[in-house]
Amino acid sequence: MSDQAFILHALNDGIATLTLNLPAKLNPIARELQVELRDALERIRDDRTVRAVILTGAGKAFCVGADLSAMAPGEAGKSLGTQTAEWMQELSNPLIETLRTLPVPVVAAVNGPAAGAGVGLALAADVTIAARSAYFYLPFLPKLGIVPDLGCTWAIPRRAGRARAMGMALLDERVDAERAVQWGLIWSCVDDAQLMEEATGVAQRLARLPAHAVVEAREAFDASERHSLGEQLHYESERQRELIDRPSFREGVSAFLQKRPPVFESR
Repeated sequence: MSDQAFILHALNDGIATLTLNLPAKLNPIARELQVELRDALERIRDDRTVRAVILTGAGKAFCVGADLSAMAPGEAGKSLGTQTAEWMQELSNPLIETLRTLPVPVVAAVNGPAAGAGVGLALAADVTIAARSAYFYLPFLPKLGIVPDLGCTWAIPRRAGRARAMGMALLDERVDAERAVQWGLIWSCVDDAQLMEEATGVAQRLARLPAHAVVEAREAFDASERHSLGEQLHYESERQRELIDRPSFREGVSAFLQKRPPVFESR
């Protein structure tokens, strides 16, 4: 086993930056990389000094998905399909769920191509920002005859709509960063040289939110997918029943009346 770090982890003023670190291969989502990323995210979950996370890639790419050259026949009599599904259920799927349930906001800084499973990784973040040269590409069905995975079939229709999700899945086209913004697939795109500065600025803004804000926002929008309007209105009122009695609301009101920025407690 190589001594290489597959994930680079930096912490500065409450912002944890995780960098996928297989640049020579354009950051494929190798098993070792997934293990290290999962472990880094679990440490962040337990580290109450972390207020926000930036996820990015080293080198020219964000993440190009599976390393097809490394996919070997199944072990112990298992087919490659069975082995892959088991690995996904053991590691890849929980990785996406961990990103989606962290108690802090996650910013994906897509510094280059996001392809295959890399798209799912980028869209698991709360806010996705891309360099202008970046693009999003789903080769699964047109090139390999398999379905998009790592949450692509969940995230893309919710962000950009079913018609665009089907087009991305079937038409073998790259969606450049500017078109991704127009579609609502990502939050913004910026010049390549400004990407990390922009991502850091966004992470700093998110870090100043009430500690529970990102979790509440995720859960509220997820609930809206399964609720009627009446059910969602009731959900909102019930959340306000609890949240208005919390210290963050009192601080927000005091700050408004005193004409100053609110200062919320850390998690």
